Amino acid sequence: MYPSVSELAAQEAVDALMHRLAELDQIGISLSQQNDITQLLENILLAAKKITNADGGTLYRCRANARDFLEFEIIRTDSLGIAMGGTTENKISLEPIRLRDAAGVENTSTVAAFAALKKRTVAIADVDRSEGFDFTGTKAFDQRTGYRSKSFLTVPLKNHEDEVIGVLQLINAKDRATGEIVAFSETDVRLAESLASQAAVVLTNRLLVLQLENLFESFVKLLNQAIDEKSPYTGGHCARVPLLTMLLAEAAHQTTVGPLAAWQMTDKDRYELKLAGMLHDCGKVTTPVHVVDKATKLQTIFDRIELLDTRFEVVKRDAELVALRAKLEANTPETVARIEAEFHTRLMEIAADSRFLHAANIGGERMTPADKDRVHAIAKKYRWKNPQGTEVDFLSENEIENLTIFAGTLTAAERQVINHHITVTIQMLEALPWPRHLQNVPEYAGGHHERMDGKGYPRGLTRDQMSVQARIMGIADIFEALTARDRPYKQGKTLTDSLHILGQMSLQGHIDPDLFDIFVRERVYLNYARQFLDERQVDDVDVKKIPGYSGD
Repeated sequence: MYPSVSELAAQEAVDALMHRLAELDQIGISLSQQNDITQLLENILLAAKKITNADGGTLYRCRANARDFLEFEIIRTDSLGIAMGGTTENKISLEPIRLRDAAGVENTSTVAAFAALKKRTVAIADVDRSEGFDFTGTKAFDQRTGYRSKSFLTVPLKNHEDEVIGVLQLINAKDRATGEIVAFSETDVRLAESLASQAAVVLTNRLLVLQLENLFESFVKLLNQAIDEKSPYTGGHCARVPLLTMLLAEAAHQTTVGPLAAWQMTDKDRYELKLAGMLHDCGKVTTPVHVVDKATKLQTIFDRIELLDTRFEVVKRDAELVALRAKLEANTPETVARIEAEFHTRLMEIAADSRFLHAANIGGERMTPADKDRVHAIAKKYRWKNPQGTEVDFLSENEIENLTIFAGTLTAAERQVINHHITVTIQMLEALPWPRHLQNVPEYAGGHHERMDGKGYPRGLTRDQMSVQARIMGIADIFEALTARDRPYKQGKTLTDSLHILGQMSLQGHIDPDLFDIFVRERVYLNYARQFLDERQVDDVDVKKIPGYSGD
């Protein structure tokens, strides 16, 4: 027996409903996989239009910091070719809809505001026959465009705390068979509400994730600010290294030649590396300020070169007293002239030694063995009485140790204190419960002082034991330090000098040669220089003369 016409119609209606439910299910899955907020909002509106076969629609959002307003996010009207907001380049210039006036009176005359305030769906079959709502703006739009706004379906988007986070408004449902503008059906209402519920959950979750990410990044910046308060030199470094890291990472990602041609990053990889860059020196929060800011070899709380100046004045006074006594005992003009000449020679000698110690006090690239020997000689050359009245060598053992530092301004013990920051960094980061997509942050951040030949610290890792990201950060850390113009003990180097040093490091197994090639070939150094270096540092680089650069 064949089914009747009514039975066939009923079956078709059931099949159509099942199809739309399946569509709703697929839409929910699709929305849950979208991470970009703008794209997510657009997908919500497009999905609602599709499932209800609406000609147009608008998605509004209640901002967390502006709960009294509904802001236009996405506007679409197919028959008029209107596409504004979202991923389009067409900005929405419409003023937000106020939910309350200045006196706190609720705006219940606007459909979208009413739905948000009362937290309930509003379905209007025909605007011309509706009561209680003000459609002046809608009718003015219709008059300008020739459009006929007829049926409306307005659904609030509520989060898990029953707070309205947005409003979905659909306009002009179209009959699927004839295309005629009709009222939204009961099924349309239920499907739109279901979609709005799913969308609100997905949107809320994504916003919560973003808020947590923003909170964590703000905390990291706060930590770097705390380091900055201790030392402005270190603080600038903490801000610049992440930026340089990402410049080199993007260059490596985009390269199509060489051993790293297949290396790629996802957006999650980028975020993970960015965080690692921001945290790479977080352990310096425990480093003593007098070590971090040690501008000269003799600096502690103050620069002890001033003490040496005082001693030299004492030595000159003693020499003058000796000369005066000798002149008093002299019995010929020739003897007096000789004494004065010897005294003048002595003063010149003292002045020369003083100038030498001042120069030695400035941390340079390297100190020669001859200069070290001269420091030791000066220590024994002059004698002076300390505050206790005891005659002692001109320089103490600690002063000799500092003044004979081979390079820079730090003694071996002080350098260990500085180097300990990376151990503290690793300990701090490994103590945090990182989510799976950020679990490599400790390794990336903790590896920027390792070397390709295994002679780095703190773990002595070799190139094969390190990730590409950690090797990238190592180059960024060194290049920033070479070019930094805010260090207390040196001026920033030029691009040519910095690249020459990096090239030597590449040849010596200090940094990754493949990444160094990308750093030079893709002009990463120049992109960075344009943002952070003085003009005097940005010289013309002849890459053919850079050691360690393959030129491929």
